[in-house]
Amino acid sequence: SDLQAGRPGYRALWQHFVTVSHEGLKREYADLGVTFDWWKGEADAHPFIDPLIAQLEAQDILEDSDGARVIRVAREDDKKDIPPLIMVSQDGSVLYGSTDLATIMDRKQSLDPDLILYVVDARQSQHFEQVFRASDKMGLFPEERLEHLGFGTINGPDNKPYKTREGDALPLRVLLDQMKAGAIDRVTASLADKGYGSDELADISAKVGMAALKFADLSNPRTTNYIFDLEKFLSFEGKTGPYLLYATVRIKSVLEKAGESPAGTSVRIVEPAERDLVLALAGFAPAMQAAYDKRMPHILCDHAYTLAQAFSKFYASCRISDEADEALRQSRLKLAGTTGRQLELVLATLGIDVPERM
Repeated sequence: SDLQAGRPGYRALWQHFVTVSHEGLKREYADLGVTFDWWKGEADAHPFIDPLIAQLEAQDILEDSDGARVIRVAREDDKKDIPPLIMVSQDGSVLYGSTDLATIMDRKQSLDPDLILYVVDARQSQHFEQVFRASDKMGLFPEERLEHLGFGTINGPDNKPYKTREGDALPLRVLLDQMKAGAIDRVTASLADKGYGSDELADISAKVGMAALKFADLSNPRTTNYIFDLEKFLSFEGKTGPYLLYATVRIKSVLEKAGESPAGTSVRIVEPAERDLVLALAGFAPAMQAAYDKRMPHILCDHAYTLAQAFSKFYASCRISDEADEALRQSRLKLAGTTGRQLELVLATLGIDVPERM
């Protein structure tokens, strides 16, 4: 409560923590290729707290409860107990409910959004249900335009949230460094005899490591937990980011060797593997739509893996650049090019960069 009241010494120390945290977050998110338009924290909501409380007072929505002030959000048809949302604690401090509602007030005034999505640990689901109901009850922002996209946890071998050896939550920096070191070892061992320079090996390693991490996270259904397995995630075989990078680069290699891009060619289907590849390509639009509608990136990951597998079977079953029938050769080159572009588009949508060669 002293910090919220603006006590100078506490405020200065808090501001130092914020500055250090921002620098670390910007560094880590830069490694992930992530940027933000706004770097607003919980404290940015505080100017809206008093107007929020005043509005709740005017609407006669706030109630006293054992010295605290709350908003009752339970409904008659609830099948589970939904506790009141605490706005002001017994000692006069404002809590997450207050700042989350104040943040909605800020966003409504500054952005007037159509939809607000909260990508937060699934274990916070009850809190957001309380906040969304309170927002709707006071007429601030409608409940149906507020969504909590809960996600599971990254677990260790014991199937409990992954921690450091000291028992602390694993910092993102440590996770990134582990993946980077593992990728360098894997890529160096795989490509050491191919004559790549150190700069190119470093670039490939960085992309392999990030593909491994992002694909491992996004390929699991958002709401489920998964076990962190460095060796599995970095494998060039199976449903992994590195496998998809390799599949995409292989297509680039096929087209480079052919030396042409048959953009206007019509596709002829002769072999079952060609038909299967065309059907896999046709799955792109439904996968993209379902991933958006359900807020589930793993649907796009599934599509990318299915497509890469279909191309692998096509590559093994059909002659491409050395096909004697010129019309069929052009058709297969077009299939390869279309597959490569679609894979790159899906991977880019997932935030994954593809190296030029591997």
